[in-house]
Amino acid sequence: MRVLIIGANGQVARHTISKLTEAGHTTVAMIRDPKKADELKALGAQEVVVADLEGDFEYAYHGVEAVIFAAGSGGHTGADKTILIDLWGAMKAIDTAERLGVKRFVMLSSMGTVDPDKSDRIRHYLVAKKLADDHLKRSSLTYTIVRPGSLTNESAKQLLKLESEIQVRDNTITREDVATVLAKVVDRENMYGKTFEILNGNVQMEQALDIF
Repeated sequence: MRVLIIGANGQVARHTISKLTEAGHTTVAMIRDPKKADELKALGAQEVVVADLEGDFEYAYHGVEAVIFAAGSGGHTGADKTILIDLWGAMKAIDTAERLGVKRFVMLSSMGTVDPDKSDRIRHYLVAKKLADDHLKRSSLTYTIVRPGSLTNESAKQLLKLESEIQVRDNTITREDVATVLAKVVDRENMYGKTFEILNGNVQMEQALDIF
């Protein structure tokens, strides 16, 4: 499958490029800074497209069969940049996929998006993520929405807690494990139309993905 990764220079996205390549997919990395192209190709990206979510990026979809949206302003940026990237950029990416007939769309979202009012510190970020997720759900696309908790740079554990909404948030999750989940669900039919939260837990990843 030819997969476009939007926000390909992010830490999770970089792992995702490697995981997709290992699984035999063709990866197209969309980035703003052309200076990062060689680094992403070294990770396995077969093609790098320079485009900006705040501008026109329709040409990045050429020949694409699936999209993974992994762009994000982060929870510590101002509300203006969050609106432009996490909300408006995501909505444009969804609308572009729909318009061009790219049916498969995987959204990297965030835990806590179910009820942003529970977080004063990053409420604006979670609101943007929720609105983008809701826009995707209303679209005609075959979607999966992945909502990880707090991210770490530890080595992958391959063990998950995976639920629609995790009530006891007693753990974190590695960026590499999130990337593996993104790469695995892109062509996994039992994950079509699903939204879930993930942390590192005690269930083998394959089993967790199978039984959800």
